[in-house]
Amino acid sequence: MSFSQKILGWYHEHKRDLPWRSTRDPYKIWLSEIMLQQTRVAQGMPYYHKFLEAFPTVFDLANSPEEKVLKLWQGLGYYSRARNLHATAKKVVNEYQGEFPNTYKELRSLKGVGDYTASAIASICFDLPEPVVDGNVYRVLARYFGVDLPINSNKGIKYFKELAREVMDIENIRDYNQGIMEFGAIQCAPKKPLCLLCPLNDSCVALKEGKVGILPIKENKTKIRERYFNYVVLLDKDRKTRMEQRKERGIWQNLYQFPLVESEKELSQDEFLQRLGESNGIPSMASVNLYNDKPITHKLSHQHLHTKFWVVKTDETLSEGSSWDEIISFPVPVLIADFIQTFKI
Repeated sequence: MSFSQKILGWYHEHKRDLPWRSTRDPYKIWLSEIMLQQTRVAQGMPYYHKFLEAFPTVFDLANSPEEKVLKLWQGLGYYSRARNLHATAKKVVNEYQGEFPNTYKELRSLKGVGDYTASAIASICFDLPEPVVDGNVYRVLARYFGVDLPINSNKGIKYFKELAREVMDIENIRDYNQGIMEFGAIQCAPKKPLCLLCPLNDSCVALKEGKVGILPIKENKTKIRERYFNYVVLLDKDRKTRMEQRKERGIWQNLYQFPLVESEKELSQDEFLQRLGESNGIPSMASVNLYNDKPITHKLSHQHLHTKFWVVKTDETLSEGSSWDEIISFPVPVLIADFIQTFKI
């Protein structure tokens, strides 16, 4: 029995009952694939249902304000995915009359759709013989065939794509692609893979050579950047506060936040007050209190944010101030959403 036949046999017996498995609708498949990028199924599932309820069709998503999309995405992270999702929905509606393109090349041209996502949609929705290569597939192929090329190197990416194309089942591409991804997620898991009960264990190179814990190989990760955030939680005499939208590119673009003072290190209160005095637009202060004695460390993929919330009360009236009830509806990073929920105004 070939590699692909064993994968298909395993999949038909062990596949999870996931909502996007019962459809060929490109909109629903695309939505699930974007949401599950760097996200576990258990975390992404509620968002998938929430989005389909709010936006049953690509037209509904395209016609929605970006702020609503970002608010619904709140907590899922990697917010560029949500912005790309919205932009692609508009393109599909405006340029393709609401019908997703049915070729790999055209799918690949959509914003936020890379090689993997284009291959997944092409094969699952349109039965096109395009191999998928995600983290799960890299792991299965690297272990089974004993490939020690780094999966994040140019040479490795090209090699694994060619290998995936060579071993795929063209006749059953829809199930095969879903099967090898499922196999990597459940059977050939990153930690504690189920090697003893694996249908591939009689010919797995990594198992034979004791390399299961070593493969796949990844080149050195990007160095983590340490950042220090000081949020200024302004409260005026009417208990209103001020929020601003992050416009610059980078993390949390277009999300809202309290006015931010970023520093090179953790600030004491005196240092914070000095930095605050240098800021434009900050009203006269009646009192300043640190909400959290120890910085809250929020870990992103390539940076750690060490965050303090400074509650600054003023006797003035804030121009363009918002009530606490209003800011609850703003799309904000989880870090700020947690603060808004727990802070007693």
